[in-house]
Amino acid sequence: MLSQAGSGEIELKRNALADKFSCVPSQINYVISTRFSPERGYLVESRRGGGGYIKITRVTISDEGTKLMHVINSIGESISYSNAEAIINNCFDYDLIIEREAKIILSAVSDKALCLKQPVLDTVRARILKNMLVSIA
Repeated sequence: MLSQAGSGEIELKRNALADKFSCVPSQINYVISTRFSPERGYLVESRRGGGGYIKITRVTISDEGTKLMHVINSIGESISYSNAEAIINNCFDYDLIIEREAKIILSAVSDKALCLKQPVLDTVRARILKNMLVSIA
């Protein structure tokens, strides 16, 4: 399916995917994570509940990209600004990103840029941070 998509990214309905793998929708995250892990060059995003989906993105990884993928994998579903700042500063300190990228990412995930309330704020911040790091990897 990824090859046919051409963009290296697909978005699938959880129920359709559960039928394809012959499992219940609640098991999809486990099934997908065993086949599409960051170490294998994939980023998986999912949303549960009515009309839930699974988004799988193929990522080309360099050595630095492998390290970034581990960082991305550690972020989780939500992140505070202070934790995002620490991650970005560590990425800069270890030469995974340059200073300009660090500043841009920090601006994009700041509370000023994301005029949202909790808990949505930290969830959106995590998604933006992950996507920005994936684009660098």
